[in-house]
Amino acid sequence: MTSPACIVVINWNGADDTIGCLRSLEPVRSSGCMVLVVDNGSDDGSAGRIRMACPETEVLALPLNLGYGGGCNAGCRRAEELGAKAVIFLNNDTLVDPLFAVSLLLVLSRDPTAGMVVPKILYADRPCRIWYAGGEVDLSRGMVRHTGIRRKDGPRYSQSSHTGYATGCCFAMRTRDFRAVGGFDEGFGMYAEDVDLSLRVRELGFSIDYEPSSVVWHRVSASYRGRPLKKIWLRSMGIMRLLRKHGSWTGMMLFMLLEPFRLVRGAASLAAVRVMGVLHAEARSNEEGAA
Repeated sequence: MTSPACIVVINWNGADDTIGCLRSLEPVRSSGCMVLVVDNGSDDGSAGRIRMACPETEVLALPLNLGYGGGCNAGCRRAEELGAKAVIFLNNDTLVDPLFAVSLLLVLSRDPTAGMVVPKILYADRPCRIWYAGGEVDLSRGMVRHTGIRRKDGPRYSQSSHTGYATGCCFAMRTRDFRAVGGFDEGFGMYAEDVDLSLRVRELGFSIDYEPSSVVWHRVSASYRGRPLKKIWLRSMGIMRLLRKHGSWTGMMLFMLLEPFRLVRGAASLAAVRVMGVLHAEARSNEEGAA
């Protein structure tokens, strides 16, 4: 895409993650993309630390935490002021392939019907495992989920395609389209605002495009380390708001009926992950001791 593009990274009390993300963006910046950090009302000195560590990066320091959607909206406004015609929203707890931005922006440049473009996203601690390879949404069933999550990466997840929704972890849009659709609905909390935005983009006649040649690695749930049940709860509340907003009453009833079971299953999965993590750490410690 020949017009300027801006990568917007949202930070809230996460300077270490953000600085790591910015380091991975250095090759991308050299290819012509601007980088903007939106500090979302941090109270731990994050903005100053980021400015000191990455003086070449502009930091937009907001006085209050506007939430993810509000931070992104503010970031896009500033990106347009800087002359950006396209914006890539990127979580601060990510690392990127040097060509990730080029691949996303090329789709927007070649296809005027593409409204949002989203990369393949892998787990940072399990880089052969998929975190996002497309999104499935069925409001009539109250179902929102990532395609391929926790599956081993392979040819099945390496085909460009249209998909149901783009994850807020990383996606690209033209700034004019983002403005036309009204940006993020700031009434959402931490979850489902990306699905809502995707549905509104689709209502304008645009597609959501999955582009696996663009690759990002995600350190999942950095914002809620140590509080995974809060993440599950907030996600449930976000989906409830999504279903109310888009008028899917059957989906809401099914979601309310099935969500308690999903919550129990999610808690069990988290417990299993913790146990495996402990066993892995112990095994590695034993190997190092034997060496």
